[in-house]
Amino acid sequence: MTQDATTNQSFRPIIGIDLGTTNSAAAYIHNQNPAMLEMNNASFMLPSVVLRDPNGQVIVGDDARSALVAMPQYTKSAVKREMGQDTRIELGNQSYRPEEISAMILKEIKKQVESQLSEGEIEAVITVPAYFTNQQRQATKEAGELAGFVVERIINEPTAAALAYGIQNMKNDGHILVYDLGGGTFDVSVVELMDGILEVKASAGNHRLGGEDFDWALVDWFAEKVIDEHQIDPREEPRAKARLKEEAEHVKKQLSFKEAVDVSIPVATVSGNRPIGLETTITQEQFVHLIKPFLAETQYNLEYVLEEAGLARADIDDVILVGGSTRIPNVQKLVTDFFGKTPHSEINPDEAVALGAAVQAGIKAGTLQDSGLIITDVAPFSMGVAVAGEIERELVPGQFHAIIDRNTTIPVTRTHTFSTTFDHQTAVTVEIYQGENDWVTDNYFLNEFSLEGLPAKPAGHEAVDITFRYNINGILEVTAKNASSGNEMTVTIEDAIDRSSDDAFADSLANIEAAYGQGADNTQQLDHWSEIDVTDAMESHADLLKEARDWKDRLQEAFNSNVDNDQSASLQDVINQLDAAIQSKNAITLNDAIENAIDLAINLEL
Repeated sequence: MTQDATTNQSFRPIIGIDLGTTNSAAAYIHNQNPAMLEMNNASFMLPSVVLRDPNGQVIVGDDARSALVAMPQYTKSAVKREMGQDTRIELGNQSYRPEEISAMILKEIKKQVESQLSEGEIEAVITVPAYFTNQQRQATKEAGELAGFVVERIINEPTAAALAYGIQNMKNDGHILVYDLGGGTFDVSVVELMDGILEVKASAGNHRLGGEDFDWALVDWFAEKVIDEHQIDPREEPRAKARLKEEAEHVKKQLSFKEAVDVSIPVATVSGNRPIGLETTITQEQFVHLIKPFLAETQYNLEYVLEEAGLARADIDDVILVGGSTRIPNVQKLVTDFFGKTPHSEINPDEAVALGAAVQAGIKAGTLQDSGLIITDVAPFSMGVAVAGEIERELVPGQFHAIIDRNTTIPVTRTHTFSTTFDHQTAVTVEIYQGENDWVTDNYFLNEFSLEGLPAKPAGHEAVDITFRYNINGILEVTAKNASSGNEMTVTIEDAIDRSSDDAFADSLANIEAAYGQGADNTQQLDHWSEIDVTDAMESHADLLKEARDWKDRLQEAFNSNVDNDQSASLQDVINQLDAAIQSKNAITLNDAIENAIDLAINLEL
């Protein structure tokens, strides 16, 4: 372990993590520069996919991604889009919160970090989209803690990318725009670099816009082709849907450097034991048409963020493209045409966020204290309270009063004074929201609390000071104070979904430990499963086994008929594969053998 990866006092490693929708990555400071850390696939990118196989083993990364088609009911991808939601995700016969799935991804990253730097406690700076809500930020922080990290800071992804740029361009003062289009989210930020101070001026974006949407647009296009030809919708069957999604990802990448791509899916789905395939061609022009609405939204956000920053297009000195989806030629063209200049390309768009997070980690730890780089960020949303406002001389409740405006530089503390609304009022309820709309019903509810013990006086004669403190980690603290009585109440909005105690965190931690505990000894898995779990797992395997046996019988029948030697050899080879898969009872092996059997049946027109 190098000293660059540690703090001077604790010698505890500190790293930067890009927890992405499609891929995740980590970096650290080595010899005064950010450097990527290898993942379990000898690559810097770890696919953000989790598999909990029928034996209960948790697998993260490439192998999990490979199982998306074979075992869609046991795998989860793009969990980032569900962070902060009150939902459960089914992996086989177990269900998990989004934070717990993300924690499994982060746990794999921690394992790789420990193998390269040091075992034990590791500090982390984790990035989130600039447009993540407070709840989504806290869910990300909790995921890191569940994985065993000491989460020191949550920073915005475009801010991190700007740090990666800034550390290499300290002498280039000016305005920088970061266009971050990833797998599942889009952010755009304007930052100003001046004498080593990197100040975020404004941010905008959409936390549900990215390459995933492009993939699903292609899936729908593929599905319509199948429907037109066969009157069957392959999206209705999970494995078929996963197969189309896999092909969509491949086609999207190919269209980044090809004018047209042939789409060949021998078995898009199966109907009545009859394979239904898809053979077509899609052009780059057709693909651009499919994603045009999404790109138009990113351009709207470009215009909006410039307006928020009080700048014109000509005021932007440099443009940085971040995220894998910026490799799409039309994305690059949109940005180039908008600003009239070619974006910077010296930083790998897949690595920029992780590298920047490592820079922030290095600044925090003191290993980059000589760099002279200082960073300030902004609040992504306005935050305030519900008030009763006067409309046509009547008090109407439910109006939104912002206390901290969006794009305010943080950390920040703001106080507003409000008065009682009716006679002899002895308590106030403080309802806290974030958003940009005039009415709280259209904004995002964060929390509420009551302040009691106010002196009973006529309406408007008693004052309550509401103070909002918003820190660099995106943690909001709200205090209500009545000067007359001295009564005061504070709530810190830093807990995940409806977590009023440590019980929910402990439950999540136990869930994850149980998942990894089950996977540790697969020979005794069924002893830990409930009767329902065992039955469901057996039924899932039974379906695959039956399908494999059916194909084996069908090919054996063809083999026993009069076929030429070449066909006999091919048939025998696949029959042997099916037989071995049936003996192994392994879901992935069974799926591969079935796929090979279907391909052969199509080739031989059986």
